[in-house]
Formats: sequence, C-alpha cells, structure tokens
Amino acid sequence: MKKIIYIAHPIGGDVPGNLEKIGAIYRSLSLQKLVIPFAPYIAPISCLDDNVPQERAIGFEHNKALFDRKAMDEVWLYGDRISNGMAQEIEWANRMGIPVVSMSEGTRGC
Repeated sequence: MKKIIYIAHPIGGDVPGNLEKIGAIYRSLSLQKLVIPFAPYIAPISCLDDNVPQERAIGFEHNKALFDRKAMDEVWLYGDRISNGMAQEIEWANRMGIPVVSMSEGTRGC
C-alpha cells in the first residue's frame, strides 16, 4: 500500500508562486507513483483569504482535523524555510506520532 504524504510548504508571501511550487511537487510525486501526495490546504487557500485572520483560522482548523485523524502517513517538508504554518503542522505531526521528513535544504534540522 502506498504511503499518503502530506506536502508541507510555505504559502505566505508569494502565494501564487508558492502554490505553483506545491503543484509541481504534487505532480512530480504523483507521476513517480511511489506515494500518494496530499495537499489539502490548497482548497482553503483558494477559497478563503489568508490575510484575514478569521479565514486563515478556518483553514488551520480544517487542517488540524486531518492531523487529528492521522489522515496522512508522513509529513514531507519542502521549501526554503519553515514557515509559521509549517511549524504548526510539524507540532501536530509530532503530537500524533506522524513522521516528519525534510525534503529540501531549507527545512533541514527539523
């Protein structure tokens, strides 16, 4: 059975550019057919305003529910840094015993 891999990546700052990078990661992992990539935050970030604290909180609430249900087998970290949102995802994963794997130089040491 293939592992379900949660793609953790910074979004804030250059939202369109970061969503494009996440899409490329998703595509690459999908085409390799070794794992099932999972980026459930794409729908909320596309429909809610990340700059409005109440709407950002809704997106985080939805994501936390997925972590609480252990909807993924591992969390893979991508990007040039660990964003505040990623730090929260790492904390949730650690609390639930979900392995966290650094996949890029900017996320090493986490």
